[in-house]
Amino acid sequence: MADYLRINRDNWNARVPVHVASSFYDVAGFRSGRSPLRAFEIEEVGEVTGRSLVHLQCHFGLDTLSWARLGAEVTGLDLSDAAIDQAERIAAECGIPARFVTADVYDAPEALGATYDIVYTGIGALVWLPDLARWAETVARLLKPGGFLYVADFHPFTEVLDDETGTKVTNDYFDRGPHVWDYPHTYTGPEVLEHQTSVEFRHGMGEIVTAVANAGLRLEFLHEHDHTLFRRFGTFTERDGGYRPPAGAPRIPLMFSLRATASPAGSGVPGG
Repeated sequence: MADYLRINRDNWNARVPVHVASSFYDVAGFRSGRSPLRAFEIEEVGEVTGRSLVHLQCHFGLDTLSWARLGAEVTGLDLSDAAIDQAERIAAECGIPARFVTADVYDAPEALGATYDIVYTGIGALVWLPDLARWAETVARLLKPGGFLYVADFHPFTEVLDDETGTKVTNDYFDRGPHVWDYPHTYTGPEVLEHQTSVEFRHGMGEIVTAVANAGLRLEFLHEHDHTLFRRFGTFTERDGGYRPPAGAPRIPLMFSLRATASPAGSGVPGG
C-alpha cells in the first residue's frame, strides 16, 4: 500500500495528545520517577550505563528516557513529528539528556548519521512495518561491531484468535496484509481521533527470526512470555504483574523478546 506511511503518520500524530493526557501512559508518574519498562526487558538488555542506545519507533519517548535514567546515552526516532515534539518537551522538563529525530525507520541510518551499542524496539512496533527484511538490514547498519538488537513485542500468535475468549482460531496466521483499520478511538480511552485510519502488517515468528538472521545478526535468545500489557482477550484477568488467561485455562504465548548480536570488528563474519 503505497501511502501507508502518510496514513499512519497522520493517525499517530492524532494519537499523541490523547496518549500524553491518558492514565495509560501516566506522564505525571513518569515525571516523578516511574519507569514504563517491563522487568523482563531490563533484565534481558542488561547493564546500559555508558552505552549508546537508539530506540526505533519511540513514540513520545517514555521508554527511551527510561533507558537514559538507567545510564544509557539515548536517541529516539519516530515518524510522528508530534510525538518527537512531546519527547523533547518531556526530556527537557525532566532534565534528561536525549536526542530525538523525526524520520521513517527505514531512513534511520541517514537520518541519525551514527551507530550504536544497542538498537531497541519496544512493544507494538513491528506491526507498522511492511518489510521486515529491510528493517533488519537497517538495524544491522545502525549497530556497532559487537552491538546488539533487542526486540520486545506482542506475540504474532495472538492475532489468529478470537477477541472475546482467545480460544478459537478465527484469523489466518499467514495473512500479512496490509490490513486497513478505521477506528474512532485509540487504545487509551474514548476520545475520538481526528485521523482514524491506520495500516498494519502482520509478521509470523519465523519471518521475524529469519529477517534478523539474514541481516547477519546472531540470535542469542528468543523468549516467549505468558502475559501481556492489557486485556487482550475479553476473558483475561490482571494478576502477577500482567494480563493472563483465567486461572486454570491453558497458557498461550502473548509476548516475545529476542536479542541478536552483530559480529565483532575484524571477525570476517557477515554483519561485522
